[in-house]
Amino acid sequence: MSKKKIAYSVLDLAAVTEGSTPEHSFKKSLKLAQYTESLGYTRYWLAEHHNMASIASSATSVLIGYIAGGTKTIRVGSGGIMLPNHSSLIIAEQFGTLGSLYPGRIDLGLGRAPGTDQLTAMVIRKSNNLRAEDFPQQVMELKTYFSKENSTAKVRAIPGEGVDIPMWILGSSTDSAHLAAYFGMPYAFAGHFAPAQMQTAFSIYTNEFKPSEQLKEPYIMACVNAIVAGTDDEANYLATSAYQAFLGILRDKRQLLQPPVKNMNDLWTDVEAAHVMQMLSGSFIGSASTIQKDIQSFVAQTGVDELMFNAHIYDFDAKMHSYKLVSEVMQSEFEV
Repeated sequence: MSKKKIAYSVLDLAAVTEGSTPEHSFKKSLKLAQYTESLGYTRYWLAEHHNMASIASSATSVLIGYIAGGTKTIRVGSGGIMLPNHSSLIIAEQFGTLGSLYPGRIDLGLGRAPGTDQLTAMVIRKSNNLRAEDFPQQVMELKTYFSKENSTAKVRAIPGEGVDIPMWILGSSTDSAHLAAYFGMPYAFAGHFAPAQMQTAFSIYTNEFKPSEQLKEPYIMACVNAIVAGTDDEANYLATSAYQAFLGILRDKRQLLQPPVKNMNDLWTDVEAAHVMQMLSGSFIGSASTIQKDIQSFVAQTGVDELMFNAHIYDFDAKMHSYKLVSEVMQSEFEV
């Protein structure tokens, strides 16, 4: 075995906490981006979701511009843009604009899921007739719009053409692994809410990877949850906000991110608890020493090149402190 440092990044859902508003969430996101930039985080990605009371990052491209404009060095991008919700040309223009404003700092992570419930997805997509099945073709269209060779085409992305925008394939199942490998693109897996197929997806991607102009060797990033505090008990207490959020998903009763509670047994059944813990099995919860051991095991098992951390933490100061503790852990070299 050899040792290496693992890049570390942030996934932000612009969570709206109980008693707060999206306006407050955006200001907190910028503060968190500036803070994590100072801690050596590589990327700060925002996720496209719709019709969710607790997630304010629906206008993802707009929010990326806000965060990039308030930071200096950290890469800012989408984790991800749900491409079938949009015209490929419009996304090329939006990210071409972002890449022109903040050269060398913008990432475009692409997913095929709607990022919402089926009814809302129908409303979003009813005017474009796009389907998840169109996703590979749309990725090809984006590649074309960003290429300098498209300058003689009748339809061009201005701005966008010739702008360096690294594109990623995102996934929560094995389907996306095949596609990322085929296109020779970096691959990010949503282990923060759908960890079941993560290891299988990584194996498929690595085994099937075809080198491309963008990427010569496979590059894997796992998105995971991290809730870290001074002690395991404190971290487990903070994690009850995440448990409540996922319980709401199970019950289809979405609500703002709730304060932590001392006893989840008052809120869920044994069956619900088992479901939530399965969904959150891609999580690191505990003190810094606890998560260091857990991350070492995870890295050795998966061979990831980068970890992206999401934190469902109600108290903003505790959230900032969690990201600080994570950064200290990630300064270590891990056996792979």
